Amino acid sequence: MITGRNAVREALAAGRPADSLLIARGAGGGPLSPIIAICRQNRIPVKECDAKKLDFTAGNENHQGVILFIAAREYSTLDDIFKKAEDAGEQPFIIICDRLEDPHNLGAVIRSAEAAGAHGVVIPEHRSVSLTASAAKAAAGALEYMPVARVPNLNNAVAEIKKRGVWVYAADMDGTPYAETDFSGPLALIIGSEGGGIGRLLLENADFETGIPMKGRINSLNASVAAGILMFEISRQRTKS
Repeated sequence: MITGRNAVREALAAGRPADSLLIARGAGGGPLSPIIAICRQNRIPVKECDAKKLDFTAGNENHQGVILFIAAREYSTLDDIFKKAEDAGEQPFIIICDRLEDPHNLGAVIRSAEAAGAHGVVIPEHRSVSLTASAAKAAAGALEYMPVARVPNLNNAVAEIKKRGVWVYAADMDGTPYAETDFSGPLALIIGSEGGGIGRLLLENADFETGIPMKGRINSLNASVAAGILMFEISRQRTKS
């Protein structure tokens, strides 16, 4: 978190990876105009809020009506993820998170992905939690080793991933049970949001659907728990082959 006009302006000018800009309601003009312009040019979300929230968020810092939230770690690209697989001499294993909202879930997914041998995680720019301090803490150090790519559009990213010869699997409760699913070959696994699951178009763009059979009265699992189960089944099959 960076506060104050000059500090925020310099951070943006230096190209620091930013998640969002928080400004005082009605303060979109004047001294903040250049800052807002840079954010819009770089597709950084700008959010207005009341002065009390700014004061609470900044703590004892003199925020001057502006707070910039920066990523806990610099984002990677799809090319970085594919290169990691190539350097390891392995077929790509990619995790795609569709609109996860809880930073602890995202951090847990990243942690499990690293432990299961995945080569990278993909998240969308909008309507999704980013690499916040909470996500980094939940990842328990995995962010140091796991590339996370942030893309403008997940459907376009999936199309690009498929072009590169990767099969795309969607985690869905109505899918083929994971123990009966063949996870051999290069693959990407889509994990849906905590409340809405995987978006309709993204689900349609997947090559396969796989699910976790439920025996209890609850018909769904926490997103990061479901992701962990599926990732380690994929890891088991890849190790076996």
